[in-house]
Amino acid sequence: MAECYTEYYFIVTPKEPWEEILLAQLQLLPFESFLSSEEGLKAYLPTHLNSDQLLKEVALFKEKRVSITYSKRDITPENWNAQWESSFLPVMIGENCVIRADFHPPQGKAYELIINPKMSFGTGHHPTTLMMAEYALEEKLHNAKVLDMGCGTGILAILASKKGASNIEAIDIDPWCIENTTENTRANACSNIHVFKASQLSTTKAEYDIIFANINRNILLEQIPSYSKALSKKGRLLLSGFYAEDELLLEEQCKKENLTLVSRKENELWVALKFQKY
Repeated sequence: MAECYTEYYFIVTPKEPWEEILLAQLQLLPFESFLSSEEGLKAYLPTHLNSDQLLKEVALFKEKRVSITYSKRDITPENWNAQWESSFLPVMIGENCVIRADFHPPQGKAYELIINPKMSFGTGHHPTTLMMAEYALEEKLHNAKVLDMGCGTGILAILASKKGASNIEAIDIDPWCIENTTENTRANACSNIHVFKASQLSTTKAEYDIIFANINRNILLEQIPSYSKALSKKGRLLLSGFYAEDELLLEEQCKKENLTLVSRKENELWVALKFQKY
């Protein structure tokens, strides 16, 4: 039987910067996907994980400078598919890369990623995905061994494959993301991407040239030591999924693991960092 989902629809006033902060806090709960529009923010989670106590963990509801109202409704996967198909527009990254769904016409770009997100996070619309894709476009990936940690829809793994990486592993804890990434790798004819369900790295070998990790601050802080161990000498670690206010924490943790900050990107309130192992 297909999984049923509950949709929460949040109206945040004022919208900036509070809606992005709400999104970050909701990502710590069992929500699996989000859809932002000019009117508000929609968040989706499996109905069996929904409860009356769910939003009591969201600290922003206690913030006096912002007003948050919401409604909720149960939907079927078919309703969700119709929703994202009507809302998902192609995303241009630079001049040579586009992220589109299979129902969009070809755009004629050097790197054309077919991504059907369904309930997985990562369409290129969110600043963190956008910045990580920008980093992937800047990196020399020919013959590289790449890890996409917390792969979501598989965007970064697929882009690495199209840029000539020799072997790519995509890992996520969410079974839906594993299914979605697998479907998207097939849609892009990327046979060198290997998709695994896991919550953390199991290897201690220094085998990856590039690691992408677009997750959240707490998981990154916990897993940075394992990323460092898994990186080859002069390997690069690309991180995002956190705000500028958390940047120093991530940098300090990386420094402990012999990872040196090389560059940073910032988009709205979000940050992406590039480290190198020496």
